[in-house]
Amino acid sequence: MPTNMACQVCGGEVPVPDDALDGELTSCPSCGQKYQVVIQNNSIQLKLINAEEEDWGE
Repeated sequence: MPTNMACQVCGGEVPVPDDALDGELTSCPSCGQKYQVVIQNNSIQLKLINAEEEDWGE
């Protein structure tokens, strides 16, 4: 079952799969905001991705 984290933009729930990897991308189903999954010391955080920071798969 995925972990749900709060969207920093709209407050909706952002699903983070249990098997998510550090650096994986996810997005808020409510507003579409994209996030990068950051895993440090077994703690999951979401980093906002702005359009100008997008690496387009590189």
